[in-house]
Amino acid sequence: MSRPATFVPPSGARAYRLATARGEFAVIEAGSPEKGTALLLPGFTGSKEDFISLHEPLAAAGYRTVAVDGRGQYETPGPTDDEAPYAQAELAQDVLAQIDSLTDGPQERVHLVGHSFGGQVARAAVLLDPSRFRSLTLMASGPAEISPSQQQRVKLLRDALAVMDMGQVWEAIQALEPPEDAEGDLDAGLDDQDDLKRRWLGNSPAQLLAAGRQLCEEPDRVAELAAVGLPVHVLSGERDDTWPVPLLDDMAARLDAHRTIVGGAEHSPNSDRPRETAEALATFWHRLS
Repeated sequence: MSRPATFVPPSGARAYRLATARGEFAVIEAGSPEKGTALLLPGFTGSKEDFISLHEPLAAAGYRTVAVDGRGQYETPGPTDDEAPYAQAELAQDVLAQIDSLTDGPQERVHLVGHSFGGQVARAAVLLDPSRFRSLTLMASGPAEISPSQQQRVKLLRDALAVMDMGQVWEAIQALEPPEDAEGDLDAGLDDQDDLKRRWLGNSPAQLLAAGRQLCEEPDRVAELAAVGLPVHVLSGERDDTWPVPLLDDMAARLDAHRTIVGGAEHSPNSDRPRETAEALATFWHRLS
């Protein structure tokens, strides 16, 4: 489960709204691009804060990191009753627009990191225009649809959203075991429930419905990604109920990818073991230099 340590940007980081040709996106940015820029995409029910503990160690390693709320996520607005703007192709175009605004031109490429659902969006963006990327890291994000048990949890959430408003769904989640969906960010054990509730209420219902559907229906596009020839890093915890670790191992082999398993971490190594995760990311990026 993703457990952001705080919703306050670390020292040296800044939160702002990134203006792009496709609208404004809430981001947290840190570091300088001495060795490169990395764009970090959160997953289902998540936000840019899920990467908050990665900024300082990656800045120390020489990288500029930009974590973004996608369209309809937390502090980035989006339609509340229309799923069309959240189609995967639309979200991939958003990523390319973000890169355009963060770089000096098409000759400048970035490292792309996608956590869980964000990994699916990241893969779609790479397949749309691989020339904009130096590498792709799929963090706890598998080759196709999520596991059957997680599909059931996502279905429960989608069914609830069909008959309740966001506030009512939040209260229901608190009364029950949190749905361990593709992100599982709604953990009642987190310290600051006010921040978590505010994040939940900031999400667009239409975005959650569209993302949940995509998680349950995503086709296997590993062969397409392998054909691109971009350096890929498959990173996960040592246990994952959303995409089992052996499945991620197999995907890495099919991609001839760099593989990292972060000990002591589960579906969100970025939150469970941020220092080790940051070290793994920096090691992979350094090798490409």
